[in-house]
Amino acid sequence: MTLKKPYSMIQIKPKIKSYVTQDIKALHDQTLNNLKSSKANNTIRAYKSDFRDFEGFCLNHGFNSLPTEPKIVSLYLTHLSKNSKISTLRRRLVSISMIHKMKGHYLDTKHPIIIENLLGIRRVKGSMQKGKKPLLINHLKQIINIIDQEKIDEIKKARDKTLVLIGFGGGFRRTELISIDYEDLEFVPEGLKIMIKRSKTDQFGEGMTKGLPYFPNQTYCPVNNLNKWLELSKIRSGPLFRRFTKGLTLSNNRLTDQSVVLIIKKYLSLAGIENSDFSGHSLRSGFATVAAESGADERSIMAMTGHKTTQMVRRYIKEANIFKNNALNKIKF
Repeated sequence: MTLKKPYSMIQIKPKIKSYVTQDIKALHDQTLNNLKSSKANNTIRAYKSDFRDFEGFCLNHGFNSLPTEPKIVSLYLTHLSKNSKISTLRRRLVSISMIHKMKGHYLDTKHPIIIENLLGIRRVKGSMQKGKKPLLINHLKQIINIIDQEKIDEIKKARDKTLVLIGFGGGFRRTELISIDYEDLEFVPEGLKIMIKRSKTDQFGEGMTKGLPYFPNQTYCPVNNLNKWLELSKIRSGPLFRRFTKGLTLSNNRLTDQSVVLIIKKYLSLAGIENSDFSGHSLRSGFATVAAESGADERSIMAMTGHKTTQMVRRYIKEANIFKNNALNKIKF
C-alpha cells in the first residue's frame, strides 16, 4: 500500500519555491546595489563614460557589448592602442569589467587573449609614455600673479587663488577639492586642518585629515588666501568652492571637477603657458613632484596625497630626482 503525502505538504511546496525564488532575486538585486555602492559616484560616472566608448566600438562592428567576450575586448584594446597610452587601455579594461559586474555578468579579463595582447602592445609602444605635466612652483606663482592682474571682482580672484593654492598645497584630487565643505575646516595655531570625508582610495569613508601650515610668504599662502575668500564670500556652511552666476553673484552650487580644469587652463593660457600640457591632476602631481624635489620622503608625501601604495609616489620622486646625482654632473668640460 502506497502512503500519500499529507495534503498540507503538497500545498506548501510551490509556495516555498516561490518564496525562495523571491528571496534569491532580492539578494541578487541587493548584491548589485552593493557593488555600485562600493565605488564613489565619480568613479561610477567614469566607468560609464569609458563603457560608452566601448559600446560605440561594438555598435560600429556588429559586436555585443553587454555581455561581451574576451576576444571582442582584445580587439577593442588593439583599436585603442593606436592613439592611447597603456594606462588608458588598463583603465578601459577595468571599466568594461566593472560595468559587467554591476549588470550581473562575468567577464574574464585575465584571459590570455587580453593579457598577452596588452603585453604585446606594451612592448611595441613602451609603458613610459608622455602624460600631463605637473604644476611646479614657477607655474603656481605665475598663475597667482596673473589672477592678481586680472580685471575681475576681488571675490572671484579670492576664490580662484584659494582653489589653486589649497589644491596644490594639499595634493588634492579634483573631486576631493570640490567636495570640501566649510564644516570640514578647522583653523589651528599652526595653520589649517581639512577633513576629507571620502576619496577614491577610501571607499569605506574612513576619512583623513590634511594639514596646511602657514607660509612665510602670505601671497602664496593657502591659509591666508582661504581667510580672504571666507571674509569676502561670507560662507559659513556648505560647499567651500562655489559657482558664480552670469551676473557674478555667488551661488550655493558647488563647483564641478571640470570647473577646476577650466580655471587652471584659463590662467595658464593668460600667463602665456601652453595649457594643453596640463590637466586638473597637475595640482596633485605638482605637489608630489615639488615635495620630492625638496627632499620629502615617500611616506610624508603619501600622508598628504592619500596614496595607498608607493608605486606612483616613487615615480614622482624618480622624476623629481632626474638631475640630482646625475652622472653627467661629474664630467668636467
